[in-house]
Amino acid sequence: MVGNDGPEWRTARQRAVQAHAAAAQQQRVAEQAEAAELVAWFVAEARRRGLPPERLTARSYDGRGRYRTRLLGWYVDQARSRAVDVDGRFHLLTVPGGLRARLFGVDPEPSPAPLVLGAGGRDGESMPLRTLLARRLST
Repeated sequence: MVGNDGPEWRTARQRAVQAHAAAAQQQRVAEQAEAAELVAWFVAEARRRGLPPERLTARSYDGRGRYRTRLLGWYVDQARSRAVDVDGRFHLLTVPGGLRARLFGVDPEPSPAPLVLGAGGRDGESMPLRTLLARRLST
């Protein structure tokens, strides 16, 4: 048995931490790939059903202001804070506000879609991406 104060223990511990980090990264990559497939399916299905895309707006972090974007797509939640654009990219539509944003609009960057939206949030409300997208298609 390896003691917990020698160099062997530190080396074994470091290897375990690295293996854990690599496994977590692999899981994130796999989940992002699965979520990207769901988003691509949603865009294809929305087009097939004739669901018209709309000009998307973003909200400030404090929720007080709404800002124009150049994005065209579909909101996927009731709060209109998450959307999928016509190119199949997922967007969180919360941005820093300010005068410049009000005058010129904002360009939110796409982000990897999560498989579960709201996971780990303090309010306890989370929803699988698949369910959210299917609901949006049924409206």
